[in-house]
Amino acid sequence: MRALAIAATGMNAQQLNVEVIANNIANINTTSFKRSRAEFTDLLYQTERSAGVPNRGNQTPIPEGAHVGLGVRNAAIRNLHSQGALSSTNNKLDVAINGRGWFQIEAANGETYYTRAGAFNKNAEGQLVTMDGYLIQPQITFPQDTVEVVINQTGEVFARIGTQTELQSLGQLTLANFANDAGLSPMGGNLYRETPASGTAVVGVPGDPSFGTIEQGYLELSNVDPVKEITELITAQRSYEMNSKVIQAVDEMYSTVARR
Repeated sequence: MRALAIAATGMNAQQLNVEVIANNIANINTTSFKRSRAEFTDLLYQTERSAGVPNRGNQTPIPEGAHVGLGVRNAAIRNLHSQGALSSTNNKLDVAINGRGWFQIEAANGETYYTRAGAFNKNAEGQLVTMDGYLIQPQITFPQDTVEVVINQTGEVFARIGTQTELQSLGQLTLANFANDAGLSPMGGNLYRETPASGTAVVGVPGDPSFGTIEQGYLELSNVDPVKEITELITAQRSYEMNSKVIQAVDEMYSTVARR
C-alpha cells in the first residue's frame, strides 16, 4: 500500500520541522539570531486517470482525472531576517543595526563574512574585533590612551585621547546589503557568507537610503517569538502523531488481509 510510504514521508517532514523549531528556541537569547522556518512541498503524483481524455471513442472528454500524491518533502529551511528588538547595554563598544545592513568581518582565512551581532571589543593591538577576535572591516584601531569612544548613527567612530578635549576621528563603519538576505549561508557564530543566491554585497554608509543606522550602546536581540514557536511545535507534534496513526491503520489493514 502506498499509504505506508506516504505517511513515512510525513513523519520525516515533521521531524525536520521540530528540529528547526528546537534550534529557534535554543537560540532565543542569541544576539541578532534570525529564526528559521521549514518549507515543504508535495511529491510527485501517480496518474490513475488523465483529465481531458475521452472516456470512449469520439465521446466527450472526462472533466477531471485521478491523481494520487506520494507524500511530502522538504523544499527549504528559510532564514527570516526580520528586525529584532534593541536592548540597551551601556557598553560603548556594543553597536546595533536599526534597519537593513550587515557588518563586514574578515575571517582567519581572509574571506569576508557578515554579521549583525555588534558585541564588539578591542584586541591587544587596539583593533575593533568581534567576540571571536575577527577584525571588523573597514579596520578601526583605537590608540592605547583612548578614554572615550563615540560612534554616531552614520557609523563614524570618534575617540577622546588622553587629556584632549576634542574628539579625534578614527574611521568609518560601513554596512553591506544583499538583494536576497535569505540566500546568505549561515556559518555559525552569528556569521553568514555570501552565496550566488544572496547576490553580491552592496556596501554603503549607515543612514544612506536602504541602509540602517548604527545605535551605540545597544545590541539587537533574537527575533524568535517564544509563543509562536511553542504554537508551531504543538502543531508539528500533532501532525507527526496523525501520520503515525496512518501507519498504524495501514498495519491493521495488512493484518486483516493476512488473517484471511
